[in-house]
Amino acid sequence: MVVAKPPVVSLADWKEAVARTNEQEVAVAAEIDRLTAARKRMPMVRVEGDYRFEGPDGPVSLLELFEGRSQLILYRFFFEEGVGGWPDAGCVGCSSWADGVAELGLLHAHDVTFAMASPAPQQALRAYAERMGWTGLPWYTIATDSFTEDFDATEWFAINVFLRDGDDVYRTYFLQNGPMVRHIGSVAGLLALTPYGDQIEGEDVPDGWPQAPFSFWMRRHDEYDEPAPSARG
Repeated sequence: MVVAKPPVVSLADWKEAVARTNEQEVAVAAEIDRLTAARKRMPMVRVEGDYRFEGPDGPVSLLELFEGRSQLILYRFFFEEGVGGWPDAGCVGCSSWADGVAELGLLHAHDVTFAMASPAPQQALRAYAERMGWTGLPWYTIATDSFTEDFDATEWFAINVFLRDGDDVYRTYFLQNGPMVRHIGSVAGLLALTPYGDQIEGEDVPDGWPQAPFSFWMRRHDEYDEPAPSARG
């Protein structure tokens, strides 16, 4: 089998092709910015149920999944009976997506917690996480049967975003679109799902949204010694 390759052109033709593609990228980036701004203007709904999970150290509530931060991104990972690979492995698609999740330090600096949840028992989750190199990703066992249905993940993965106000939890966003989700996993992509986003001055946000100067965020993830603007209230 002969593997096809891109055509070979002159340097001038290549630069022209790059310029055309860059124009498309600028247009797509502008549309993404508009989408991110629209997410920040989403309403939210209060979570009324008492949803329970099992973690490495025992039972925890949905509120405790925040780990004290104000925002939570929770990925419903398909690892359970009936899924290919059971009982030793989780869904192939979910696994591929989890491989692309960014280092969590910058998310935490932005007052955001990321976690995954599955019906599989902790022993299975820990074994699979060790195999896949996900030991730094919080992964909880779903202990409330209605959680999957209540948060729209009966057939497919689901990304749900929550905001905490004291002990009250609100659902702010939901995403299950495969073509869109495949581009999410970087710090910027995950932050774009949250109500407060990057928290950088100059972003298109509603009045009163927490923000800090661009210079505040230009540091390594282990060098943040001040709380994010959203965590100062």
